[in-house]
Amino acid sequence: MSISISKQTVAPLQRAGMPTGGRWADLLGTLAGLALLPLLLPYYSLVTAMLIFALFACAYNLVFGYGGMLSLGHAALFGAGAYGAGMLAVHGQVPWALALAGGALAGLIVGVAFAFLSLRVRGIYFAMITLALAQCVYFLAYRSAAWTGGDNGLRGVPTLKLDLAGVYVFGSTPLSKYYLIFSFVAAALVALRVLLHTPLGRSLSMIRQNEQRAEACGVPVLRVRQFTFALSGLLSGLAGALYAFHLGTVPLEALSVPLSGQVVMMVLLGGMGTFVGPVLGAVVFLGAEHLLSDLTSHWQLFTGILFMLLVLFFSKGIWGGLQSCLHAIGSRQRGEK
Repeated sequence: MSISISKQTVAPLQRAGMPTGGRWADLLGTLAGLALLPLLLPYYSLVTAMLIFALFACAYNLVFGYGGMLSLGHAALFGAGAYGAGMLAVHGQVPWALALAGGALAGLIVGVAFAFLSLRVRGIYFAMITLALAQCVYFLAYRSAAWTGGDNGLRGVPTLKLDLAGVYVFGSTPLSKYYLIFSFVAAALVALRVLLHTPLGRSLSMIRQNEQRAEACGVPVLRVRQFTFALSGLLSGLAGALYAFHLGTVPLEALSVPLSGQVVMMVLLGGMGTFVGPVLGAVVFLGAEHLLSDLTSHWQLFTGILFMLLVLFFSKGIWGGLQSCLHAIGSRQRGEK
């Protein structure tokens, strides 16, 4: 899939893109926050899940926040990566590095298939097609019990460990496993940040703002969207593969519709169309879920109420709301001067 953008298109795209000042500050701040997360919350299993779902939320934000495409079946891309890596590790007995690559490739393949089948329609029709395709993937995994474990999930995924000369450097402890997974997530986030500042990333921003104008400027709208969805599949597949090695099993729920809804909530909660928002949304969502589930058996009710209040009073999400508040304070101080 090749995408060419003419020089005449670059100038409008730059005006439609994000500001260049401090373009790496949000990336460095995000990576620093994730690196310090296990020191702030010493629940290593929880913070590792936060790290993985932060990557998944960023992958979904690429489609939803930056591309303006509401996908209701993104769990299929995440689950394809989890099952792809899990089956390679369990049935194929391949090394974990190759299994991770295979999981990311599985997510990419499913993403390409979804893009080809769904992106020729818009709006609610696109959302419903992605939902239907995800249900097909879920049913396929459920019926292929010999490979996927069916309703019981795929068990026996080995531990993620990195050894040098027979000595385990990463993976021997929960904290070292976190930082091993962090290295993959950090590399993916850096690559994503670089992409968002290329002409391709700016063209995606322009399509979200005004599709007709973007097409008039020579942007290949369908190809850009297809490439974006495929890239989101690659990153979602990598997140799913890391999740399989984190749990040591692949539950069938990794392909479920509720998981697709949860990643939508994470992105909306943190702030769609921002780089930091999905990461913050994943951390807050999983943290609130963990805290409330310890306090009451009706935690889902309170999680829903909390989410509703945040959406009502922070329509731009937590990160977007904070940015708006800081901007208002700065404007007021400049006005007083």
